[in-house]
Amino acid sequence: MKRVFTLLLMCCLLVVFSDSYVQAQDEGDAAATEAAAEDTTSALDQIDADPDSAAEPTKKKEEPELTTQELLKKYFIEGGWQFMGIVLLCLILGLAVCIERILALNLASANSKRLLNKVEGALQEGDLDGAKEICRATRGPVASIFYQGLDRVNEGMDVVEKSIVSYGSVQMGKLERGLVWIALFIALAPMLGFMGTVIGMIQAFDAIEVAGDISPGLVAGGIKVALLTTVFGLIVAIILQIFYNYISSKVDSLVNNMEDASISLVDLLSKYNVVKRG
Repeated sequence: MKRVFTLLLMCCLLVVFSDSYVQAQDEGDAAATEAAAEDTTSALDQIDADPDSAAEPTKKKEEPELTTQELLKKYFIEGGWQFMGIVLLCLILGLAVCIERILALNLASANSKRLLNKVEGALQEGDLDGAKEICRATRGPVASIFYQGLDRVNEGMDVVEKSIVSYGSVQMGKLERGLVWIALFIALAPMLGFMGTVIGMIQAFDAIEVAGDISPGLVAGGIKVALLTTVFGLIVAIILQIFYNYISSKVDSLVNNMEDASISLVDLLSKYNVVKRG
């Protein structure tokens, strides 16, 4: 179910970003065509009105201020789809894994104190099967660890403690699942951005070589386009790093809760003489 949710989320994000990309391209082409037509019309009108002023340079019209979304679309198109698309894919996949992990960890969170009180009440009445049933009906890693410990009370306290420790390690591994992929995307996004920058610089120098002259506009434009991939790569890494730290702190909190609850369970088993050391 989690994999299906992740795949659906990825598909939705891909559709949204692809539509935005196509819309940005269409808007950019339409704006460029409209601007060229307006410049041509104004130049012809100026020549008809005052032929002597035809040689004078025309003043550029003030461009309207772009919103943040339009600015991002503009820079995304200028950066080139080869590397910008890969960096965007890293963001989509990373966010999909982050959202899946956050939902899974929130579902794994349980009120261990309430569970401990219910188990203590069942053990106080000598109802071991009832305590097992309570753990089986409760969601989360703490309840699973409790069930494993209660299921081995007949084998001695040492076996119970080893079972709790071993199964606690298994549950911790499940909680940390997916973090390695988030870390991969965090490291991969800036690397791809740097690679796009290097390739963009090479292309800029090739253009200078072909032109046979170092034009400030040509150099500045090439460097600007080359650095856009690095900027977007760093932005993706920053966003995913925030989610990674949040998920890591959530996992640490759950692990600490599991350890405290496991110690409390062992104390309860000893307190009510459910199992003896052997």
